Amino acid sequence: MFESMLHRGLNFIVPVVMALSSLFVSTTADAVQVSAARLWPSPDYTRLTLEAPQAIAFKYFMLAKPERLVLDLEGVESSAMLLDLVSKVGNSDPYVTSVRVGVNRPGVMRLVLELKTPIKPSLFQLKPVGEYGHRLVLDLYPEQPPDALAQLGAGKKPDQVSVAAEPAKPDTALDGVGALAVKPDSPKLNPAKVESGKESSKPAVIIRRRMMTVAIDAGHGGEDSGAKGATGTYEKNVTLAIARRVKDKIDAEEGLRGILVRDGDYFIPLAGRVTKARGFKADLFVSIHADAFIRPEARGSSVFALSEHGATSAAARWLAKKENEADLIGGINIDVKDEFLKRTLIDLSQTATINDGLKLARSVLREIGGINTLHKNDVEQAGFAVLKAPDIPSILVETAFISNPEEERRLNDDAYQDKLADAIVTGIKKYFAKLPATARTRLTQN
Repeated sequence: MFESMLHRGLNFIVPVVMALSSLFVSTTADAVQVSAARLWPSPDYTRLTLEAPQAIAFKYFMLAKPERLVLDLEGVESSAMLLDLVSKVGNSDPYVTSVRVGVNRPGVMRLVLELKTPIKPSLFQLKPVGEYGHRLVLDLYPEQPPDALAQLGAGKKPDQVSVAAEPAKPDTALDGVGALAVKPDSPKLNPAKVESGKESSKPAVIIRRRMMTVAIDAGHGGEDSGAKGATGTYEKNVTLAIARRVKDKIDAEEGLRGILVRDGDYFIPLAGRVTKARGFKADLFVSIHADAFIRPEARGSSVFALSEHGATSAAARWLAKKENEADLIGGINIDVKDEFLKRTLIDLSQTATINDGLKLARSVLREIGGINTLHKNDVEQAGFAVLKAPDIPSILVETAFISNPEEERRLNDDAYQDKLADAIVTGIKKYFAKLPATARTRLTQN
């Protein structure tokens, strides 16, 4: 009887154990393993990207005192890539102090992000594109967005005061650099007496030469590496190196100031680049690129402006389409709807702005033609999304084809980068020199 009961018990237990074992093996086999984990800090936001062969199910919640974001990854198993995320947090990250990774409960990996400040998180999934698989993206934005002009900090130069004088009369005029020019037969004014009121009791007019701001946009960045050369050079690194040189040379010029739209290896959406330039109240926008082509023998530099009526050539149309796909590679949350940005990017009625962009493009193209072969001898136009600021003359400079082995080598050369930066800045200066003086001055009355 005992043996009979034992036999019946085994007949019940064994199938249950086998079923549980099968379930465990099945669960383990179906577990998602993170193949890459990347952290991209920037002044505007910090991005965390988790890449896997299939979409990652997740949940998250916030905790306060201290500020934390808890991210639960469902059906994800531990991996070296995920655990290595802990070491990727640097002291310079504006928003993340540290990351902890561990098993929270069976089938759930938990990430805890210790935060430096209250944030607004944005989490979204990206489908496979280019070299990337499925991506789960976490963007950490500050609750209070940084003020663009405040970011200029100590580097902001004051406007230059020209002279103080009585209100303009028929025998005075503004000269080419914006200072008040008094004709030789006009009486000279003593600034000390003017200030004391002994020479004139009339209010003085101070004519200031306005600081001209150039927004310099290093193409691509972060998840979006741009084109890749035969020896492994990434476009995003070349464009940033050249952009920094352009900024330094602009800052060295009296009356000019350079602002980097991207000053590190992180992704900024195309619309965000436009918005940032407008936040800086930029007078010009220059986007720097080094693209690839399907044929390695393609070579030369080009300069593009925006078009209201389609591309000026099939190549320009192809390039614009390729550049406009940067948001797909870099990754944007398509569920975020910003009507202001929408209006900004489709408002192409500012013909004067586009015409000014063409003038700037021609000036820069002439200078670049002195150091490199031109892919096209004329400025081309196409619907580049990054050039669609309605109130800022904007150009896109293709410095060279990174897909051409010879040009890739030159793009990595410090001396050549410096020549490119010199050419771009000289073109900008010549464009500004042709502006009416009134566009570069501001009159204030004491």
